[in-house]
Amino acid sequence: MQPLEAAGTELSGRMSSVSVRSWPGAAALLCLGLFVALCLSPERAGAVERSLRGELKRVLVLHSFGREFRPWSEYARDIKAELERQSPWPLDIQEHALLTARFNNPGPEAPFVEYLHSLYQGAMPDIVLSIGAPAARFVQRYRDRLFPHTPLILSAVEHRLINRADLGDNDVVVAIRNDFVAAFDNILQVLPDTKSVAVVIGASPLEKFWLEEVKRELKSFGERVELVWYSDLSFEEILKRASKLPPHTVLFWGLMSVDAAGVVHESDIALRSLHAVANAPIFSYQEPFFGNSTVGGPMHLIADTSSRTVTAALGVLGGAKPASIHYEPIGFAAPRYDWRELQRWGISESRLPPGSQILFREPNIWVRYRWQMLMIAAVFLVQAGLISGLLHERRRRHVAEVESRQRLTELAHVNRYSTVGELTTSIAHELNQPLGSILTNAETAELMLKASSPDINEIRQILADIRRDDQRASEVIRRLRSVLRKTPFEVKDIELNDTVREAIGLVKAVADGRRITLIYMPVLAHLHVKGDPVQLQQVVLNLIINAMDAISDADTGKREVSVSTLRAGNQAEIRITDTGPGIAASDLANVFDPFFTTKPQGMGMGLAIARTIIEAHHGAIVAANQLSGGALFTIRLPITR
Repeated sequence: MQPLEAAGTELSGRMSSVSVRSWPGAAALLCLGLFVALCLSPERAGAVERSLRGELKRVLVLHSFGREFRPWSEYARDIKAELERQSPWPLDIQEHALLTARFNNPGPEAPFVEYLHSLYQGAMPDIVLSIGAPAARFVQRYRDRLFPHTPLILSAVEHRLINRADLGDNDVVVAIRNDFVAAFDNILQVLPDTKSVAVVIGASPLEKFWLEEVKRELKSFGERVELVWYSDLSFEEILKRASKLPPHTVLFWGLMSVDAAGVVHESDIALRSLHAVANAPIFSYQEPFFGNSTVGGPMHLIADTSSRTVTAALGVLGGAKPASIHYEPIGFAAPRYDWRELQRWGISESRLPPGSQILFREPNIWVRYRWQMLMIAAVFLVQAGLISGLLHERRRRHVAEVESRQRLTELAHVNRYSTVGELTTSIAHELNQPLGSILTNAETAELMLKASSPDINEIRQILADIRRDDQRASEVIRRLRSVLRKTPFEVKDIELNDTVREAIGLVKAVADGRRITLIYMPVLAHLHVKGDPVQLQQVVLNLIINAMDAISDADTGKREVSVSTLRAGNQAEIRITDTGPGIAASDLANVFDPFFTTKPQGMGMGLAIARTIIEAHHGAIVAANQLSGGALFTIRLPITR
């Protein structure tokens, strides 16, 4: 059992270096290793182990500043994710950080070199991947001691920081190219009134190198804008100055790993602190800083670098020669801008370069509350439909009311003709009296004028009588014409006592001819109402004639019709009573219905028309029987205040 135990122990020991990121593959290999150790001969177990070892790919990732230091941490995260997604083999990805690059005075690198040498001397990685310039320089400097035959990929490193003299056939370079002139041209394009640019950059050796590069490239901007350098300040002092920048100033974010006071900073944390206090927009050329604090512009995209790095790594792991893989340095991609920062600093989208992409645009209210707005719009549409329908119905009702009033006017006119027909005797009597007097007086005046000495005073009195009788006849005709005229419903202010008095004057002779006493008792105060005097007179005439008909048909001793007016609160009342037999109790509820009549020759429309006229005047008409006998009709109309 000793050979089997040794084989199992050896395979288990080799599996201990597999990272947690490749746990599914490691677990499978461990299970198979145990199966080999327990069930197979030592020779066959070794063959299976070597076969399994050939499928597992070990990748060493070396960071420049730390695993969580932007911008390189974002490049590393994207590269690892794409490697694990695209790799056809199980991967053992191991990561180490070269922390000495984060100090102004880095200490010796020998202990770290010895650590890596002791860690990998028995199991070399299949590929070494460096992220950033410090890691690239470190692995180039110590590769002969650490990884002499291992393919090397230098990724996310600016092409000026690559030691090309130390590159060999076993190396692949995925470099980027910083174009500070393009970055500053973008600032002046989107903010043409800029007078000064404050450059924020740290004090580590790498940051000092880039400070000199930026100064060298931006010499031509000295005449266009003032450049202010914050490299010799502590970050605390930088924050103070950034909060009190003069107008037309912008901030340019380079890198902040360690400030002039020797304080180490996580780059994205430092940038967020600067963004929180700055009174000016911040620009940068790195995508990892975009989306939280910077305005944007032309920048390096993580996807461009990670795509090339993953393609090169998979090619080398698959057997391709590193010398056959060659890439040109990656420049800036098309400009990108943060919509929120554009809004914050009032930067017009019309000033952005053609082909620019605007991200993080906040949806407007119509997008954010689409369904709510649709529901509200639907409610509005339903309400609009209902309102439209109500308005249409109101118009139809108005038209119907107009037509109804026209029909009422026509029907009332017909009814007035019928009433006047019953008043023919009275009208003829009232006209015959003044006309007869006029004729008699005229003949008398002629005889007197034939005398030799006519009495002028007597003739003058005769002419006055003629004038009086003529006015009396004219008044009868005027009242008759007012009743018979066909006019639309006309509302005006009228005095109710006078209106009733004129109606009684038309029917007085009829009452006398029927030997009926017609009594009128007006209230002493004036009663002013709004209405059509002709139609109100028509109602009064109808009720008086009906009362006289009831008395004529009855055999009663007392033949009397009484008309009175009075005030009851804010209403005026016209009461018409008679001494007839009254209204049958069963007929009281129907007397105002159309075509209901108790007269043998009646049509049943008089009282129906009367009620319609009174209701059109916003009044009411009721019928009742008196305790002493006879009918009582009461008309109520609102008094004009």
